[in-house]
This record gives sequence, C-alpha cells and structure tokens, in this order.
Amino acid sequence: MAKLDKTRIKELEEIARKVRIHVVKSTHAAGSGHPGGSLSATDIITTLYFEIMKHRPDEPGWKDRDRFVLSKGHGAPALYGVLAESGYFPVEEMMTLRKLGSRLQGHPDMLKVPGIDASTGSLGQGLSIACGMALAAKIDRELHMIYAILGDGEVQSGQIWEAAMFASHHKLDNMIVFLDRNQLQIDGSTEDVLSIEPIVSKWRAFGWHTQEINGHDIGEIAEAVGRAKDIDGKPSVIIAHTIKGKGVTFMEGSLAFHGKAADDEQLEIALKELGGA
Repeated sequence: MAKLDKTRIKELEEIARKVRIHVVKSTHAAGSGHPGGSLSATDIITTLYFEIMKHRPDEPGWKDRDRFVLSKGHGAPALYGVLAESGYFPVEEMMTLRKLGSRLQGHPDMLKVPGIDASTGSLGQGLSIACGMALAAKIDRELHMIYAILGDGEVQSGQIWEAAMFASHHKLDNMIVFLDRNQLQIDGSTEDVLSIEPIVSKWRAFGWHTQEINGHDIGEIAEAVGRAKDIDGKPSVIIAHTIKGKGVTFMEGSLAFHGKAADDEQLEIALKELGGA
C-alpha cells in the first residue's frame, strides 16, 4: 500500500473528527453508552472504511467485500458514525442511539444495521468470529480480507488466546487484527486489573506477525496494514497505542467515561473542542 500523502491524511482526519462528534452527541442524546473506547478506536475504523477496505454502502451484502468485526462491541458508536459517514444509513439516525425501537443498539446487531458483519458485545468472542470468516474465505478461495478490533481488557479472556492459536495453526494470513491499547478497562488500568504485558511478545509467541503503532496516526495505521498484507502464512496483529476518549480533553485518559455519556455542560465543551458546536 502506497504511503498516504498529507492531503489524504488531512481528509481522513476530517472524517474522524466528524465521527467523534457523532460519538459524543449520540451518547449524550442516549444518556448512556461508551464514548471513551469509541473515541480511542475512531481513527482506526475511519482509516479502514475510508482508505483500506473494499465495501459498497449501496450494496452491504456484496459478496467480495472485506469483513469487519468490532470485537469490543461497546465501541459501537464509533462504528455507527463511520457507517453513517460512509452512507450506510442517514447521519441523522445517529441520534437514535440506544433509543427504544432504534436499529442502533448499544452493541452492533448484524440483523438490524446495514454494514455490520458480526453481532458483538460479549467480550472475547469477536476474534473467534473473525477466524471463522477467514478460514471460510480460505476454503472457498475467496480473496477478501478480514479485519477486527479487540479491546486490551478483552485479551484477558481465554477465548482470545484459543482463537490466536487457531489462526496461527491455520495460517490465516487473510486476517488483520488491531488491539486498541488504551490501557483502561471498566474496572481500572489493564495493568492493575490483570496485566496483559508483555503483549507484543505474547502475540509473537502465538505465531502472529506483530507490529506496534500510534493508533491515532492515520499514516501509520495505513502503512501498518500495508505491511501486514505482505505477510504470507501467518495472521497479523497491530498493537495500536491509543488514548481513551481521544479528541475530548476531559475524557482523555479518564476511566470515568468508559461507560458514561457527557452531560449538557460537558457536551458543549466537547463540541467546541471538536469544532462541532
């Protein structure tokens, strides 16, 4: 994959800014949700959908599309924002997040929302789903890629490592996984709750091609995917170092906004910072 030029990076950053506004406004309107982890994953999801993945908003079920699994399903507001900006559904629908009767539930539902490839939210299961998709594509000799995003607290789950062994054993080089390493989970720091370090060495020991990047640098994200695509015979994981609540000063690095929406006063502050007042 060619290195992105500055103009293209600026374009993608602008889309990510809009997605962040959707995350903050929709969770505020709902009075609940997970803005912190949504904001930390925004740059990754934006880059995937607007630069890397093959997909058709006007044909969500297109057979040759790349697949995406948001294993950390509580980050759904970011995915919904990207899908809305892509044209899968009207941007205005973002304000129905978590409302009774809305398609946009607190976690992704593939039976309700166009563009969702897997219903997720029970942490630890998304990587297994992605492995199944990748193996099926191999068996059917299909060329589409599988992308997934894991939360760092999520990799404390044993099922993640069963899937990691499975992917390596079956040489699933058509799968690229991002680890959203924002270092916070619902109960505190990942290192205080249950340390996952040395995380890079662990993935390598499980037979994965492993990279570390700044998960908010769109150029780095794209280049890392390009390198991963060149790897044959093993799955790839990209450890993306991120900041919980990225883009909103009072949310950045704050455990409080893991699962709490901004109040009216905080919304006004956040929108001014994001240029969406």
